[in-house]
Amino acid sequence: MKRAAVIEKLVDAVNVPIGRWDRETRLVFCNAPYVAWAGRGELQLLGRTLEQLYGAEAWGAAREAFAVGYSGRTASYERLLTHLAQLRWCRVQVFPEFDRKGEVAAVYTVAFDVHDFVTAREALEAARARLSQFAENIPYPITYVDADCRLIFVNRAYETVTGMGAAELLGKPISETRGAGLWSRHQPFYERALGGEAADFTRLVDMPGQGSRWMRTSYVPDVDAEGRVVGVYSMLVDVHDLKLRQQQLERSIERDPVTEVLSRRAIIDRIESALADRRAGCVALFFVDLDGFKTVNDLLGHRDGDSVLARVAKALVDAVRTADSVGRFGGDEFLVLARVPDRAAAEVVAQQLVAAVRASSAGMEALAQVSASVGFALAPEDAETVLKLVQRADDAMYFAKRSGKNRAAHCSASPL
Repeated sequence: MKRAAVIEKLVDAVNVPIGRWDRETRLVFCNAPYVAWAGRGELQLLGRTLEQLYGAEAWGAAREAFAVGYSGRTASYERLLTHLAQLRWCRVQVFPEFDRKGEVAAVYTVAFDVHDFVTAREALEAARARLSQFAENIPYPITYVDADCRLIFVNRAYETVTGMGAAELLGKPISETRGAGLWSRHQPFYERALGGEAADFTRLVDMPGQGSRWMRTSYVPDVDAEGRVVGVYSMLVDVHDLKLRQQQLERSIERDPVTEVLSRRAIIDRIESALADRRAGCVALFFVDLDGFKTVNDLLGHRDGDSVLARVAKALVDAVRTADSVGRFGGDEFLVLARVPDRAAAEVVAQQLVAAVRASSAGMEALAQVSASVGFALAPEDAETVLKLVQRADDAMYFAKRSGKNRAAHCSASPL
């Protein structure tokens, strides 16, 4: 079998459409797969230009690649085939055929079906475009940094917040663009994210035109297919209203709603913390119980009773230092926690509390006047646990009440 015949059979056996085009872009040879692909007979194909066969739009897509092929180089192009039963994307490679003089005598085309690849690529590009549009227009500042904390991406909101354009930011370390002070606060969280752990950082930020706002920055590691952290995404979210609501909720839990002093739970927590901190020395706990308060409630009602409680609470707070704590234990009972050097100093504070409650009723009508019985105990001298300390101060308070009210007593005066 002659070499030309072997080559022809080989070309036909290759299951891709192959065509040969002369210098006038006329099809002068095509293999069997090309005939099937073109959807028409060989006689209808040969001798016709690509434009004649498939139209001006097809030739417009191929012209540049053919010009490269005729110049002696290989090229390729993609186009959507419209002559088939279904629209299909194909990629056509164009490569030259040289004669014995080394001149380009013709070009060959080899067509590959790349429909699935192109549609998948278009879907990915569309998704990326949508994601990019989302990232650009979302009102929250977004950044992406590489493993060296150089800014690779910033959105429009980030540019607005920083007052800097992308050209000033991209490709530079955050420490350089935003300053060493800001970077020192953010660095630990970026390092955690680069270690593979997501992190959050909430703080007050001066926002342009809005003043100080509580903002939370989230840091999310970017992990590649091999499990390596190659960068960090960050997003700044305004949590100001949520933070204020949280603070209000915490305050409602920590503060007694009637008197605005610490709640029972909060004052107990303060006592536990004080007992745990042995370095601060002696701790005195004062149990304050109002004398005659039941009469106030019975004769004046709970509204006026609450006013009396609030007045007494303020008097107790004013009678001690800002570092000391006042809490409502329940009903008309209060606890006061103070650091004192010794029992003698605690005795002074106890008498101040008795006097403060008595003075709070000055000028009030007789029915709204109250006094207080105060018992106190010291830790670790009288007790070493919260429960025991409260119990001993309570016992001392009852001793003071039995002894005539409107007075203070140390737990040593009350039998165990």
